[in-house]
Amino acid sequence: MLRWEDRPVLSRPVLLAAFEGWNDAGNAASEAVNFLSQSWGATAFAAFDGDELFDFTSSRPQVRLEAGESRRLEWPAIELAHGSVPGAGRDVVFLSGPEPQLRWRGFVDEVRAACESLGVELAVLLGALLADVPHTRPVRISGGAATAELAGRAGLEPSYYEGPTGIIGVLSDSLGRAGIQTVSLWASVPHYVSQSSSPKATLALVERSARILATSLDVVELRIASAAYERQINELVASDDDASAYVTRLEEQDADTQPAEADQLPPDEGPRLSPASGERLAAEVERYLREHRRD
Repeated sequence: MLRWEDRPVLSRPVLLAAFEGWNDAGNAASEAVNFLSQSWGATAFAAFDGDELFDFTSSRPQVRLEAGESRRLEWPAIELAHGSVPGAGRDVVFLSGPEPQLRWRGFVDEVRAACESLGVELAVLLGALLADVPHTRPVRISGGAATAELAGRAGLEPSYYEGPTGIIGVLSDSLGRAGIQTVSLWASVPHYVSQSSSPKATLALVERSARILATSLDVVELRIASAAYERQINELVASDDDASAYVTRLEEQDADTQPAEADQLPPDEGPRLSPASGERLAAEVERYLREHRRD
């Protein structure tokens, strides 16, 4: 299932993984891994056979135009790449791509075997979830870690979630059983901007990952995008009395709530919009962000 193009010799490697799809609200986790891999000059060295992992009637290949003329076909792919963590004296293995739809057990077995072959000592698994949180507050990061020391280094708020899990949860369990220390970082993304990329959540995951790996990097680009994202939503919310009142209630609740996934809250807890109002707000936010993306 895993095709190796190269077998790099790495120094104290750490796995940094994220998947597009169910685990990736606001594209925050996948874009965090993409940002870090580009910042650290990662080089691809292995890829999984997509025919064994994807239903192509659901995850269809994409046709891309090159130079406006020739066409190139892109298939869904999960890849491994490696780079070096600046100033940390260790390497990083990036695992990224769409969440697989088939053969999860076989996939995580292959990832675990690759980690053991490469000598991976630590796995940092990134995800993002939809929650009843306001866009105006710092991004809440929750999750879990193999040890109390690792949880403290990650600055994690504990997660009390029980319920369905994605490939991140399955991979964390598999690596933990193999004796590889794992830490999972989940960024909370406001549910009313669920379909737009959230550079603010991406920034939070990038900064927390750098903290765990004891390194620093230039995040000016993400800070600018995050500020623009928040400003645009502020402008839209301010123009709608219902939306403004709703966000204000979320802000008031924010100081007292425990980190939780949106669908974990009891039905009578927390501020809610009516279904019609919630759908209208979400649609308006998405439209506004699309129209102002270039700004």
